Amino acid sequence: MNTFFCSDYSRQAGEDIIGSATNEQTYILVECPPPWTSEGFNSRWVPENLQILIKEVKRNKLPIKFLLIANNVSHKADSTTLLIYQRKEGLSNGYRKQEFQLANIELVAPVVRKWLRGGFSDYDAQTSVTRDILICTHGSHDRCCARYGNPFYFNATSIVSSLELDNVRIWKSSHFGGHRFAPTAIDFPDGRYYGALDQESFQSILTRTGDITLLKKVYRGWGILPNSLQVLERELILRYGWDWFNYKVSGEIIQQNLDKNMILAELNVEKPDGLYCYQAKLVKDETQSVKLRASCNATQESVCPKYAVDSFCLASNKLATYSKCGSM
Repeated sequence: MNTFFCSDYSRQAGEDIIGSATNEQTYILVECPPPWTSEGFNSRWVPENLQILIKEVKRNKLPIKFLLIANNVSHKADSTTLLIYQRKEGLSNGYRKQEFQLANIELVAPVVRKWLRGGFSDYDAQTSVTRDILICTHGSHDRCCARYGNPFYFNATSIVSSLELDNVRIWKSSHFGGHRFAPTAIDFPDGRYYGALDQESFQSILTRTGDITLLKKVYRGWGILPNSLQVLERELILRYGWDWFNYKVSGEIIQQNLDKNMILAELNVEKPDGLYCYQAKLVKDETQSVKLRASCNATQESVCPKYAVDSFCLASNKLATYSKCGSM
């Protein structure tokens, strides 16, 4: 019997991966050596006080995503890294980091509880500028993340080392969605998601150089934006190139019909020469909406709806000029 791999199926179906980034307000990343069980926080090294805290957070529906992270030295490290990435309000270029180096993993829960009460300032936490790239290697959750995530983690660490990027850290991560796009990654502090990565595309993302059109294949979207708006943001990346990654953005859905076949979206952008407002009509694209098994363990196929930018305009800029929306 052939083993089914959902990422192979997604690639063969030609699925467009844009719009699949999870829109999260806060990420709490806890260093914990693998192996991890299918439900990562049930793993042997995760203490009970942290499991209880996570259940409380879920019960109270707080907008927090907990993930396990590790690197090649986590199993022998004499401290535990705790990273909290919180989305910036308003016009934003991503997430704000607070980092704690703790003596052991049992201290994570009390530190997070204090953080939830607003008990920490920047003086208590490290806020140095680092780039933390998470690669899902959670093979017990989905076999594609072992088959494609583990080798890619090895390649990614080699690329960072060869480029001598001292401020970039590569982490193995527990499941954060989209295993059918393995190898898949989140790039902090931006909070942008990528999938179907290879060494060439990863090096371009690291250095923000090279052919911008490669993002058509590997960009899942920006986690600070609603899923449908991620499609519009990719169009603007392709238009502006790598400079786009230096801009601050906020986005919202202005209007949508009941079946969400049509969405009016707005993206505000702060560039060096001022503020701009882009408006677009997004429509459900039946030609791109594929029916497939969304994970290796899925027993049934499901339809994954996709959106396309139907019309698009620069509604205003700092000079309050207006241009008419036209089809792209």
